[in-house]
Amino acid sequence: MRVIAFAALAVAALAAPQAPASAQPFTPEHLVPEPAAATPFQIVWEVRNRFRLFRNEADFRRHVEAHRAGGVLDAERKLALETGGRGWARDMIGNLCVDIAGAWLDTCPRDGARENYLAPADHAIAVRLGGEPPADAVCNWRFEDGDGEPQQASTPCREDVRLRVRHGKPTVAAVGVVRPDGGIDSATAEIKVRDVLIAGLGDSVAAGEGNPDVPVALADDGFCFRRFLGTVASEYFRPSRAGFAGDRACGDDAAGPGAAVTAEWARHGARWLSAACHRSLYGYQMRTALALAVENPQIAVTFLPLACTGAEIEAGLFASQGASECPPRGACAGSVPAQLTVLRNALAAARKLRPDRALDLVLLTVGANDIKFSGLVADVIITSGVERLLFNQGGLIASLPQAQRLLDRDLPSSFAKLRTALKPMVGGNLARVVYVPYGNPAMQDGTPCPGGRSGLDVHPAFSADGAKLRQVGAFVSSQFLPRLRALARCEAGVNCRTPDTDRMTFADLHQDAFTRHGFCVRADTDPEFDRACFSEKGESFDADPVSAANSPLACPRRPSEFRPYASRARWIRTANDSYFAAMTFPRALPVTMQPSNIHDASWGALSAVYGGAIHPTAEGHAVMADAALTAVREVLGLKAPPEIVSKPLPPPVQ
Repeated sequence: MRVIAFAALAVAALAAPQAPASAQPFTPEHLVPEPAAATPFQIVWEVRNRFRLFRNEADFRRHVEAHRAGGVLDAERKLALETGGRGWARDMIGNLCVDIAGAWLDTCPRDGARENYLAPADHAIAVRLGGEPPADAVCNWRFEDGDGEPQQASTPCREDVRLRVRHGKPTVAAVGVVRPDGGIDSATAEIKVRDVLIAGLGDSVAAGEGNPDVPVALADDGFCFRRFLGTVASEYFRPSRAGFAGDRACGDDAAGPGAAVTAEWARHGARWLSAACHRSLYGYQMRTALALAVENPQIAVTFLPLACTGAEIEAGLFASQGASECPPRGACAGSVPAQLTVLRNALAAARKLRPDRALDLVLLTVGANDIKFSGLVADVIITSGVERLLFNQGGLIASLPQAQRLLDRDLPSSFAKLRTALKPMVGGNLARVVYVPYGNPAMQDGTPCPGGRSGLDVHPAFSADGAKLRQVGAFVSSQFLPRLRALARCEAGVNCRTPDTDRMTFADLHQDAFTRHGFCVRADTDPEFDRACFSEKGESFDADPVSAANSPLACPRRPSEFRPYASRARWIRTANDSYFAAMTFPRALPVTMQPSNIHDASWGALSAVYGGAIHPTAEGHAVMADAALTAVREVLGLKAPPEIVSKPLPPPVQ
């Protein structure tokens, strides 16, 4: 009734405006016209830069354009082509509403306006006339929310009007268009922005591990690592960090890692949204929230990134955990606060500003670290030698019986505790928690990957044991993943106090696709560098320490030609990928694994896997985001966008 009563103001709006709003060219995306009666025109509007983690609208529009190709996977492939496989996030990581540690800013400057991140008081919108107005027609606009003076503007009808509208209070828009016969057409609409608050919780897969926002720049010469032996032959060379001016050779440096890992070394490392958590813009949770904003022009999406690599339910979600890595610059925290504590504090702070502020959705992936899945991976790929002994002493290797005991005994009670903690945060209904499970990382064409060194020969001691690999693959498919579903969905004997409100939404549409894209999958469409330089036989690197010091690859290519975000048949990072993309020298290590210097053997082994080996690639995360989106739309009551018919994508970049 308020809109109808306000219709008369369309005629009044023909008067010259006294407080003009800005008018700029604008191309709306999926705009939904408001219904109008007896007029050829409608008012259409959308929220500008509606993924609120982005400071600049240009970054958001880039994703809008990429999504014209289809879903998140198609968008990722399009962006990969545009960037030559170097990655799109490198251009955006410096323009986010986060600080150097990856925590969101209380107040963030976005497109020239300072906004409270947790509870914005208003939103920037763009409004225009829908229909086919004459080319020289002038539109007179009036916007009123019931408080203060109305906003008015007079603009060419084919341009948009940009203004800010108060959150939670409808703004009525009216427009008058003069016809050639002197008559006036008018239209009205009510503008009310829905601000969706989403939190991302969980472990390394939730965070985006394996996909640094700015990958490490590789030098074409070699960097020396020692083996856990004592002879000259124990040295081996792998690509170095580009620009590092320190000693690349294994000298007699006895300085500890605090002196060796200087600011110079750290300055040339990969960059992450959060170095401590290896949190990335490529993570599926981030991509899901971003895609939701792209699809829905009349909502804003406030995303709280909290997932952290290495997180377990207890140490990570309920309690603090050790930091993975230091940022290239700034202070280095030794620990990361509990995710649930940070989330509770954020909700309390938001409600002080807006008492009705509620958490609309939680994206969750957790459980792998609780059963020591990384230890199972280490058990498969570190087959023998002193490395296996030291990894075992450091607690970095786990067996299937250990994992099974944790799955049967400890994970159910931890999950029940998590369910109890999350329920009041989502209004008493855990359907608002969208649990996204893992994809099996070791499958090809529906069968387990074979053993061998393919993709793993970045370290001389790595080689996948085929029998163990099959056993772990079977455990994941037949035990771990079904158990996660039962825990999330209160099924298969899992006791929930009130099942109707204790069931989480389970989004697993991606799992079948992952069975054809494991870490061992290769294809003729893979980047030329991969096909030429990552040997299926595990002979990718020059074994001669003399020649390898200057040219560590066995192929006649340069390491700097590697493209971490080129499209590949595998959606899981290999150890080679992990080193070439992130080359992480981990911060938190067991006592037995503490390095003596920058060339230490423990760092040589861990830097090959610590940056994301056996984690999804950006394409893998995009597939997970597409699966999550289907569930998220249903939970939030949002419709899928109209089907986009697109041309086939060009072949992957070489």
